[in-house]
Amino acid sequence: MRSSDRAPGLVLGADVRLGEGVRLGAHVVIHAGTVVGAGAEIQDHAVLGKPPALARHSTARREPAGPLVLGAGVVVCAGAVVLAGADVGAGAILGDQSFVRERSRIGERTVVGRGSCVDNDVVVGADVRVQSGVYLTAHSEVEDDVFIGPGVCTTNDDTMARHSPEYALRGARLRRACRIGGGAVLCPGIEIGEEAFVAAGAVVTRDVAARTVVMGVPARPTGGVPAADLVEHWR
Repeated sequence: MRSSDRAPGLVLGADVRLGEGVRLGAHVVIHAGTVVGAGAEIQDHAVLGKPPALARHSTARREPAGPLVLGAGVVVCAGAVVLAGADVGAGAILGDQSFVRERSRIGERTVVGRGSCVDNDVVVGADVRVQSGVYLTAHSEVEDDVFIGPGVCTTNDDTMARHSPEYALRGARLRRACRIGGGAVLCPGIEIGEEAFVAAGAVVTRDVAARTVVMGVPARPTGGVPAADLVEHWR
């Protein structure tokens, strides 16, 4: 790592590639091999390409994560940390103090809110809105146009760490244009169907069918999503 006079307090690792017109805030750290696309904005105190640190009992893969790649026009806000091996699509925004782990993929124009965590091996599509304080657990899949309200928590371990090394974690599956209300909790392996609606504060213990509204603890179907609410009417 070496200091650079390109921005106040900037520290760069070996073989960092900064595209044309990249804007850098103060006290940014960019680790070795990171690729930052043209026109990206990296705000104060962001850390890019940080190598993952895994606990002895972690079930995450331990092979080298590869470089972090940020697409053109990505904005990484103040204090965000994005690990090596992540891939962030063009025009995405990672909010203040957000955290994106290794081997995660974030699609074009997606917004990850303040303090939200995208865990390892998560795939997030394009035009997704992840509000503040969300936790997307490892091995989850979020398709295009999904809305995830503030404080949503997904989970992936039915045993809460009381399992053998062969146990397979099961993340959430959020299908295209579904909407998850603030503070909802999704149990391991849950699938939320296309254009489904999960009410705020629901605890989802069973899969939710496409275009179905669920609410409550545990969440139960209460009706269907009307045609007027489908995403094509709100682009």
